[in-house]
Amino acid sequence: MKDPRQVILRPIITERSFDLINDNRYTFEVAKQANKIEIGQAVESIFDVRVLKVNTLSVSGKPKRVRYAKGYSRSWKKAIVTLAEGDKIEAFGV
Repeated sequence: MKDPRQVILRPIITERSFDLINDNRYTFEVAKQANKIEIGQAVESIFDVRVLKVNTLSVSGKPKRVRYAKGYSRSWKKAIVTLAEGDKIEAFGV
């Protein structure tokens, strides 16, 4: 198993992710090559909770422009983790 801190990169703090916390679902940016099993094990080991389900999606880079140069923002992978009833992650501050 990989180091859990290399799998889970950072929490995603948005209005939508805060609405999902009410349903016991937490959103993280994860390593692109990480699979659902690795993500679930990493969340369980870092936060000492039980993971029921992991949903992942790849966020593609959007076109950006700086003056005359065209490019893209970076692409990344997002994971929405559903925790067992009664478990919560305090790092989100809710």
